[in-house]
Amino acid sequence: MGHHSTWTCQELLVLLGVLWLWGGSAQPTPPGPTRSPAPQLKFRLAGYPRKHNEGRVEVFYNDEWGTICDDDFTLANAHVLCRHLGFVAATGWAHSAKYGKGVGRIWLDNVNCAGGEKSIGDCKHRGWGNSDCSHEEDAGVICKDERIPGFKDSNVIETEQSHVEEVRLRPVVSGARRRLPVTEGIVEVRYKDGWAQICDEGWDTKNSRVICGMMGFPAEKKVNRNFYKRLKRAARTKGRNPRPGSRLASKSKPKQKRREDVGSRKRLFVERQQLNYRLHSVSCTGTEVHLSMCTFQFYQGNTSTACGAGMPAVVSCLPGPLFTSGSTHKKKQRQQQQGQLRIRLKGGAKAGEGRVEVLKSSEWGTVCDDRWNLLSASVVCRELGFGSAKEALTGARMGQGTGPIHLNEVQCLGTEKSIWSCPFKNITQEDCKHTEDAAVRCNIPYMGYENLIRLAGGRTAFEGRVEVKRGSRWGTVCSDGWTTKEAMVACRQLGLGYSLHAVTETWYWDASNVTEMVLSGVKCAGHEMSLSHCQHHGSSLNCRNTGTRFAAGVICSETASDLLLHAPLVQETAYIEDRPLHMLYCAAEENCLSSSARLANWPYGHRRLLRFSSQIHNNGRADFRPKAGRHSWVWHECHRHYHSMDIFTHYDILTPNGTKVAEGHKASFCLEDTECEEDVAKRYECANFGEQGITVGCWDLYRHDIDCQWIDITDVKPGNYILQVVINPNFEVAESDFTNNAMKCNCKYDGHRIWVHSCHIGDALSEEASKRFEQYPGQLNNQIS
Repeated sequence: MGHHSTWTCQELLVLLGVLWLWGGSAQPTPPGPTRSPAPQLKFRLAGYPRKHNEGRVEVFYNDEWGTICDDDFTLANAHVLCRHLGFVAATGWAHSAKYGKGVGRIWLDNVNCAGGEKSIGDCKHRGWGNSDCSHEEDAGVICKDERIPGFKDSNVIETEQSHVEEVRLRPVVSGARRRLPVTEGIVEVRYKDGWAQICDEGWDTKNSRVICGMMGFPAEKKVNRNFYKRLKRAARTKGRNPRPGSRLASKSKPKQKRREDVGSRKRLFVERQQLNYRLHSVSCTGTEVHLSMCTFQFYQGNTSTACGAGMPAVVSCLPGPLFTSGSTHKKKQRQQQQGQLRIRLKGGAKAGEGRVEVLKSSEWGTVCDDRWNLLSASVVCRELGFGSAKEALTGARMGQGTGPIHLNEVQCLGTEKSIWSCPFKNITQEDCKHTEDAAVRCNIPYMGYENLIRLAGGRTAFEGRVEVKRGSRWGTVCSDGWTTKEAMVACRQLGLGYSLHAVTETWYWDASNVTEMVLSGVKCAGHEMSLSHCQHHGSSLNCRNTGTRFAAGVICSETASDLLLHAPLVQETAYIEDRPLHMLYCAAEENCLSSSARLANWPYGHRRLLRFSSQIHNNGRADFRPKAGRHSWVWHECHRHYHSMDIFTHYDILTPNGTKVAEGHKASFCLEDTECEEDVAKRYECANFGEQGITVGCWDLYRHDIDCQWIDITDVKPGNYILQVVINPNFEVAESDFTNNAMKCNCKYDGHRIWVHSCHIGDALSEEASKRFEQYPGQLNNQIS
């Protein structure tokens, strides 16, 4: 032990003995005498449904409870954790938040234990608090139901007696139970195998705001407490009613009948069950994202006489525009108001999630994730008409944006009405990159849409034939016109992310006894939350093939690609070339010239071509792959290459009012990774019949000097036009965001030269700026201001 040690052998034995005794009565992971003191770790099992020896693992580190991510999780990790919890070993583990999603920090990620470690901290991991996971990946363990001898229960599991996880609003008036979303009701918390109420003594609007935020609503409203007090008294009176045969009962019959008549109209669910109070003295600041973050107290022991002067806490919430019941006209008005906001979410699979984008100086941009937290994320969520934030995502978890990064180090208090009211820093070029774009997942109201759709026959839970519930019947969906857009809505309704493929023949998935077709003519815009919100034929079915083999199906995925064009490069490389016809035979064969070229005097003469380079980036979270596999690619002898997609891009010249005057199209001669970001490796290369695609973080460059990288403008008259390029125009391949697939430029053509300017992605500008762009009067000279 070197010159620092003056221990005798006897003293060392005494010290080790003391440490062994201390470890046996507390945790079986005593620190050694030569280690620096580490933060004390505690562990508990949480979540539902579970037994005493299984659940979501939560660890107390640095004075805060948090979870463990399931990435690279193994049974060896579970062994170490179960010993922490006082069990001899683990029999299994669970991934994907099987026991429910936790709240707060995710303390550990990529944990790799050998199995014999004394502490989870001794295992390899990414570092405390360093994680790229969401609470949807919280790990759980199943421990062998055998305790370590001498291990005290008080040090093992902090049960739900001091932990609130699930909260619900239970509607009180019978008619409200059938209407979704539930906006008003008694606040209840999960307790053991049932639900318990909260005493409303001292309850205020800040508490209600937190509950409404958890339920997916942006704001709370005042509750008519007198109505609920009368109902509570009625419930108590009913409990004291005399026996039916007594004299008093016969006298009070008319009054009792009147009371029962009222009860039949406004029947309380409270009357049907014994109140079971669990919490009292709840005090929230109003900015918490979960009730468990507020201060409160638990009732101990017998709670039958609890909350004597109060009643169950009741909350009423205001739904956001997307979830407000009412006429279609009113919904459209609200959506228009929503469109005027200076904030939006992009790239998310579900409503209420996505990359945060803000509008500044008529241009949309992103928010840097420095200091991004739940308070700021909740301000964004409520501003957009959702509840509080479930997660504040960093590191471009919803894909990378484009254009400027407008805000950095946003630090909201949680009470602001808009993110623009929060303190923030203006961005400088060195501060952030789009790999740091902030995103959110918001609480949204429960609508029950997922109960009206299911998949049958698939090899995994993410694929199968689509079956929907119409009334009380389950049935299939006609596949006529079933495209990626409809499949995207189906996957969203199922809660399975994005659509990877829209399947129109499902005979190989015929594993269900459902044979009746109940829905046809489905046509979606792609943003709907349920197939029932899309256009369809209603009760009058009209389908060419009603057999189950032609029913609609989907293959869903948690991630998707997102292609967009690098607009500045188009502007920088555009020029006109007069190309001799004798050099255009291959291009004509592939239909890359305008129709008038067929009437030309081949091989004499020329065609006038507007040429430009296009650089197509994949900013999504999955590789962009052609819909067709290699076995069905088409070989083109003239250019000597395979086409993996017949139409990959559309090139159009439009008049300012949108009339098409010239067009071109580009088959995917070769989808490959031309260049990639620094830390990304190329995966796709066309040489030697290689796999085609575009990797996340890479781009495919079509140079201006290759065939068909042009628009034939031979027949276009001089004037002012719009150049439009649309990637993946037929939505053949699923993407997380189709609104950024178009790029537009202003251009002036004088019959000899062309000026291309103001190139931008289709959804990059505000509505006003887009209108100004389309009403552009034209250039008076060749100077671009």
